[in-house]
Amino acid sequence: MKSLRNRGGRIAAWLLAIACLLVPSIPTAGAERPRLNFVFILIDDLGWADVGCNGSTFYKTPHIDRLASQGLRFTDAYAACPVCSPTRASILTGRYPARLQLTDWLPGRSDMPSQKLLRPAIRQQLPLEEVTVAEALKPLGYVSGSIGKWHLGGKGFAPEQQGFDLNIAGNQAGSPASYFYPFKNQRGSIPGLEPGAEGEYLTDRLAAEAEKFIERHQDKPFFLYLPHYTVHIPLAAKEEFIARYKAMPKQPGQTQTNIIYAAMIESMDESVGRVMKKLEELKLADRTVIFFTSDNGGLSVREGPNTPSTSNAPLRQGKGYLYEGGIRVPLLLKWPGAIGPGSVCRTPVSSVDFFPTMLEMAGARPEAGQGSDGVSLVPLLKQTGTLARKEIYWHYPHYSNQGGKPGGAIRQGDYKLIEFYEDGRLELYNLSTDPGEQNDLAGPMSKKALELEMKLDAWRRATQAQMPMLNPAYRLPGANGP
Repeated sequence: MKSLRNRGGRIAAWLLAIACLLVPSIPTAGAERPRLNFVFILIDDLGWADVGCNGSTFYKTPHIDRLASQGLRFTDAYAACPVCSPTRASILTGRYPARLQLTDWLPGRSDMPSQKLLRPAIRQQLPLEEVTVAEALKPLGYVSGSIGKWHLGGKGFAPEQQGFDLNIAGNQAGSPASYFYPFKNQRGSIPGLEPGAEGEYLTDRLAAEAEKFIERHQDKPFFLYLPHYTVHIPLAAKEEFIARYKAMPKQPGQTQTNIIYAAMIESMDESVGRVMKKLEELKLADRTVIFFTSDNGGLSVREGPNTPSTSNAPLRQGKGYLYEGGIRVPLLLKWPGAIGPGSVCRTPVSSVDFFPTMLEMAGARPEAGQGSDGVSLVPLLKQTGTLARKEIYWHYPHYSNQGGKPGGAIRQGDYKLIEFYEDGRLELYNLSTDPGEQNDLAGPMSKKALELEMKLDAWRRATQAQMPMLNPAYRLPGANGP
C-alpha cells in the first residue's frame, strides 16, 4: 500500500487504497437507512479505576456512568502502549505501534548513561501512507473532525493531512500549553482556539467546539474524534471545582486523593454530558455510536514537579509500565439498537480493534491482512459470535519517564507474560485470580511462560519490531574506570 501513496498524489492514492481495502456492504431492504455517526472520546492519561462505573468513589463521573448504563462496559480493555502517541496511532490505523515503528511518545525520551539499553529510532509522525479511520470513512460520505490533542506529527502531518476535514487544537504537542485561555505558554499556543474568553477552561472549550461540529454536520454522517488534553499534567482545574473537593472529608483507606485531578475529571465528565445532550437535542442519539476510552493508564508516580495524579489500585503501577495499571483502560461503547443497556463484557480487547469495528459498523470491512492488526468487535457487541483472536501483544522498547523499563507483553486468555529486554527476565500472571499481578507464576509454570515467550518473539519478528541495543557507555551505579 505504501507504494500507492505519496504526498503529491494523496487524494487519488487513498481512494485507490480504500477501493482495495473495502468490500461493499450488504444493502438493506426497503428505504436506505442513514449511516451511523461516530463520536470517539479519548481522554489523556485516564486510569482504569478513575471512573465511577469502574469503582471509583472519589471522582465524580455521573455522565460517564450514564453512558455505561446505556451501553457496554469493557472490564479488560487495553491501550496498545503504556504511553500516548503509539496508542493514538493504533486507534486511527488499527495497526500495532511496533509495525508502525512508532513505539514511544513523540519526540520521545532521550537516552541516558544510566540505561543498559539504547532505544531504537522511532518515526516522528504518523506516516502519511497509513490509512486512517477518517480516510477510510471518506469514500462512504463521512465528514471528519479532530478536536483536541493530536500528538502524531506537526506541519505536513497534522489531522488535515490524515483525512480530517477539520482540525481544532491539534498539533505536535503532547501536553497543553495552558488549561486556561489564552491557552499559551512560553513554548507556544494551542491552535484554532481564537477568539476566546479570559479564563475559559480548555476542556469546556473543546466540548463547545464538538457541539458546533455536531450541529454543523447533523444532516450527513460524521466522525467526531474528540481527544481531550485532560487529564494530562500539568494539573489545573477550575477553582470552584477544586474548592468542593477540598471540603470533602477523606475516607479511611482512600487511595485516590488528588483534588485537582478530581476537579479535572469532573470537567471532563461534564464535557461528555454536553456531547450526549447535543446528540439527544438534535435527535441523533439513536444513530450515533459513542466510544469512550483512554490512551494509557493513569499517572501513578511523581513526574517532574507534579505529584502522582491518581491511584490505579487494584491494578499494579500506571502510565509508562507494562503492568495492568499502565495498559488497562476504561472503555465504554454505546451502539443504540445493537447493544443492550447496562451490558458488561470481560473479553480482552485492544485499541487496534477500533478501526475495523467502525468500518464494519459503517457498512464496510478491511480485507484480511490489509491495514489492520485488530479485529472487528461487532460480533462481540451484537452477541452473534466471539473473537477469533487468541492473543494481544505489546512492545515498548523504551525507558519511560515514569520508571518503566524496555519490554514486551502478551495476553492469552487469563494469562499475561511480560518480558524485560534488559536481561530477558519473564513474569507470568493469571489475571483472572491476580489482576494486581502480585503472584509471579513464571517459575512454577515455566512451560506456559516459555510457550508465551515464543509467541511474543514470533509476533515481534512478524511485525518487524525494532529492538533496543546495548549501551556501550553504560556503567553500574558507583562504578569507576573506563
